[in-house]
Amino acid sequence: MTRTDLLSDVRNAPRRKVLISGASIAGPALAFWLNRYGFAVTVVEKAGALRDGGYPIDVRGTALEVVRRMGILPRLQDAHIDLRRLTFLNGDGSEVASVHPHAVTGGVVERDLEVRRGDLAGALHAAVRDDVEFLFNDSIDTLDQSGHGVDVTFQGGSSRTFDMVFGADGLHSRTRALQFGPEEQFHRYLGYCFAGFTMRNTFGLSYETVIWNTPGRAAALYAAGDNDDVHAFLNFASPEPPFDAFRNPEAQRDLVAAVFAEAGWEIPGMLAALRDADDLFFDVVSQIRMPRWSNGRVALVGDAAYAPSFLTGQGSSLALVGAYMLAGSLADRDHAAGFAAYEHSTREFVTANQEQVREGDAALFPTTDRALEQRNDMLRNLSTMPSAEGRPAHSALTLPEFMPLT
Repeated sequence: MTRTDLLSDVRNAPRRKVLISGASIAGPALAFWLNRYGFAVTVVEKAGALRDGGYPIDVRGTALEVVRRMGILPRLQDAHIDLRRLTFLNGDGSEVASVHPHAVTGGVVERDLEVRRGDLAGALHAAVRDDVEFLFNDSIDTLDQSGHGVDVTFQGGSSRTFDMVFGADGLHSRTRALQFGPEEQFHRYLGYCFAGFTMRNTFGLSYETVIWNTPGRAAALYAAGDNDDVHAFLNFASPEPPFDAFRNPEAQRDLVAAVFAEAGWEIPGMLAALRDADDLFFDVVSQIRMPRWSNGRVALVGDAAYAPSFLTGQGSSLALVGAYMLAGSLADRDHAAGFAAYEHSTREFVTANQEQVREGDAALFPTTDRALEQRNDMLRNLSTMPSAEGRPAHSALTLPEFMPLT
């Protein structure tokens, strides 16, 4: 059968019904493109509604072309956070260096975007909400693959059958656990934990980030504008993941407070705010590395398949690119051929971006006095002008033009 014959068969067949688990970044992006290629799409999300606000994320390189093709680039440009300064401090609060953020991140001024996570999620949802079905406040309970499809039962008690199911449900993906096994076999721990939360901006910060370091510990205050609040982050090295704290917010607060006890600068006030924060997010710094991203009629995308960690700054960009490549690979193929094409065309790009962690790890969060001094020397000698090209990995994939079904 020729490609043209297969395309004709796909066009004339009943709309393939698919389920996507997760409505943050990868899920709605995948829904957009699958709908464009004629699929009947349902998205299930355990939260009761879209999550507003959230910490800032980056859209760089190849991902910029994805959002341009989706038609949401102007909206994201309007939401862009023009972060102007990144200041590094010693343990006593004295300044090490103040540089343009892109000089450290590898971003490109006036091209790459930084937006609040909620702004990106909102733009993606708005682009697809009228064309696909969203099921909020529900999630997948069981998956049972058969020859004709995937039988899904939901936590809410209903059950349905889909031609394919996609896990876009993040680093700790339930879809991955159900179909591929325990997370531990794919989890690459990078030696750090972090806590993020918002607190009052009593520091006079505006469009800037301040990072305090001692060996193995870092604290950051991120002002996304002239706002009353700032994003606060406390990051620390830990030889093993603190498994006992993962499902216990009070244990998380106690752990962070113990690690940063007697620290100077603004840390005491940050720890006090941490105690009262209602938006605490605690996790380990890690990657997901899998030998394959599909199993039968189930496939993974975004952090569920290949979380690169925040050290790369590429999580959202990989999610956007991966969603585009996965949907396009399925446009005129069955699930087996489509999933194989998705992996063949996308894995090298994913790997290149995951490998950036070797740079970001030692540079931003050194764990020894010597490494910290080397990092500080590098910052003092760093040009204040950011690169005009960005890092090669960000744009290492040229997006193909997939064959439309219309």
